[in-house]
This record gives sequence, C-alpha cells and structure tokens, in this order.
Amino acid sequence: MADKRDYYEVLGVDRNATLDEIKKAYRKKAIQYHPDKNPGNKEAEEKFKEAAEAYSVLSDPDKKARYDQFGHAGLGGQPGPDFSGGFGDLNDILRDMFGGGFSGFSGFGGFEGFGGGRSSGQGQRVYRGRDIRVRVKMTLEEIAKGAEKEISLERNIPCPDCGGKGAKSSADIKTCPACKGTGQIRRVVNGLLGQRISFSTCQQCNGEGKIIVNPCHTCNGTGLIRKKETVKVDIPAGVENGMQLTIRGAGHAAKNNGINGDLLVLIEEVEHPYLKRDGNNLSYTKIISVMDAMLGATVEVPCLDGTYKVKVDPGTQSGTVVRLKGKGLPSVNSYGTGDMYVKIIVWIPKKLSRNEKELFESMRNNESFTPSPSKEDKGFFDRLRDMF
Repeated sequence: MADKRDYYEVLGVDRNATLDEIKKAYRKKAIQYHPDKNPGNKEAEEKFKEAAEAYSVLSDPDKKARYDQFGHAGLGGQPGPDFSGGFGDLNDILRDMFGGGFSGFSGFGGFEGFGGGRSSGQGQRVYRGRDIRVRVKMTLEEIAKGAEKEISLERNIPCPDCGGKGAKSSADIKTCPACKGTGQIRRVVNGLLGQRISFSTCQQCNGEGKIIVNPCHTCNGTGLIRKKETVKVDIPAGVENGMQLTIRGAGHAAKNNGINGDLLVLIEEVEHPYLKRDGNNLSYTKIISVMDAMLGATVEVPCLDGTYKVKVDPGTQSGTVVRLKGKGLPSVNSYGTGDMYVKIIVWIPKKLSRNEKELFESMRNNESFTPSPSKEDKGFFDRLRDMF
C-alpha cells in the first residue's frame, strides 16, 4: 500500500479535477501506454495498468470519496481492473470507457470523433488556498470507537470588512490598463520564419487583470486575515498510525474568494501500556504460575472494552496462544473486526526454599514430569514458531 503512487499524480490531475478532466487525462495515458502501441514494453504495460486502476477509483464517486479521505487504505484492497483476459483492442477499451462517441483511433496520433482540445480562452484566475497539516494523537481505546477531536489552528479567512475582495467597494477595483483585464501581455515577435505571438504575465497587475486603487485597511488589499479557530474533526474507528485524513475546504482561504485548501489530519497512535497492535489484531502477554499451568486456572486479561476471563487448561505449555474472537479493532472500512491473541507465559521461580527444593527433587524423576510432547504439541510448537 505504501508503494502505490497517488492516483491524482498517476493521471496528472489535481484533486479538484472534474470527471471530464479525469476522463481526458486517463484517455491520454491509455493511448500513450497501451500494450498495442508498446509491444513487449513491460514498463509501459505497468503504467497502463496503473492508469486504469487510478481511473477506476477516481471515476467512481464512492471510491473517490473514500480515497480522498483515507488514501489507499480507504479502499480496503479492492481490486482494480482485471487484465487476466488480456488488454483487448484499444478502440474497444476506450469506446467502453468513454461511450459510443468514440469512433476510432488512428495511428496512435489522436482520436477520431472526440473533437478538439481544451479552449485557450482567458478568464479570471482562480486561486487555491494552502493546505494545513496537523497531528492528532489517538489512544487504542479511541481508535476502537472513533472519536471527535478539537483541533486548534490559525488560518487565513476572507476579510470580513471587504468580503475577500481587497477593497471596500467595486469602485475601488479597476481593470488593469496594461493587459486590459486579461492578466497577460501579448507580443508579436518577428523572426526568420515569420511572425509569432508570445504571452507573458502582466507585471503591472501580476496576472490579476485588475488593480486595487484603494485597498481595504483591514487586510491591506490581500482580501485575507489571520484568525485562530477550533475545528471539530470526526475521526472514524479503526484508523492506523500514519494514516492521513483529508477535511476538504478546512485549510487556508484563497485570495479573490478562490478555493479553500484542505485540512490534513495525520494520525499518531499512542502506544498502549499492555496491548500491542498488528493491523486490526491485538496481542497481550499473560504470565501465570507453574501451578496454574499444571492444574489449570481462570485468569483475567485486559481488553479495550473491559476485563475478560480466560480459561487456562491443565497442562498448558508456556507460549500457548489463546484467541479472543472479535476483541480486536474494527476496520476503518467497516470490513469486520480483528481478534485479540493472549500469549501465555509460564513463570519459573528463581528461588526456592529448602522444603520446596526437596519437594520438587522428589518429583523430578516421576513420569508425569518427564517431557514427552505429543504430535499435537509438536504441531502447536511449529505453528508458534511461525507466528513469532
């Protein structure tokens, strides 16, 4: 899971991309890396599969929502597209993906029937605010049930006095005279091959297309102010150490009333004093006396929801593992609950009184105290070795 690339990075789109933009990005990758175009090229084949997997997630609203919040861990190992039957004809694959509007693929140079590329028309620049990253500590007890955490942070918000415009009134905002509101300067350059047109960012308005002649005194024309806030975040049960949750739009506000950044919540799991975690399973080591191991006993072990009694059978060997089904942690995807494994360790006393030594010496050579592991014991010890 940790080795998988970010799906948005795979397709080359940002996190606010529309479904049409995701389709167009995947279409481009499918043409570039399809095995029909790259026969025998294993790297291209893997990239084709990677792009198809990314598209299968980002084009599905439910999968995309879980991926946006929990990353790859939120998909619960759900399989991507199945290529076991081969890759098929490229035209058929893309026709299935993008509907009957696709009429063919010619020479791998472009699509027929899809029309031209993206429009180059100019419009007002849309800004995106910066993300905010915070760390939240979670105990195993909180992870087992989920928790609401209050997070204190300082972030940019739209200026309340100017509504994020940077000026008190629209009359204080003028169209840039240099670029006529386009944010770009158009130049005609004469060369050996004739004239060509180049565009550059307008230096007078920094690409804004407008100039504030009377800035708001509260925000100095930026449209943003800094504010300390407390945000409540619902953290679902089953999260893991290092997992990152994304709270859309809870980051810094953007200038010109653009798109807010996100709040990225990184989970830090607090080590439990008794229990150890392995995925959704928990483990606990219980030390018992020699007498309890020989004669049997009922012992108490701590769980996340209380204390449970565990039966120790007579003749229990040190290293025996008892499974408590369903006493582990829930899956973050609601795919079940893990178990708790109690490892029994028999404590051997280091000091004995004279009478105790004499008692044990009298039993040393008894047949009951002579090691004679059965086949079941051997099988158990083999499994124990594999486990630990």
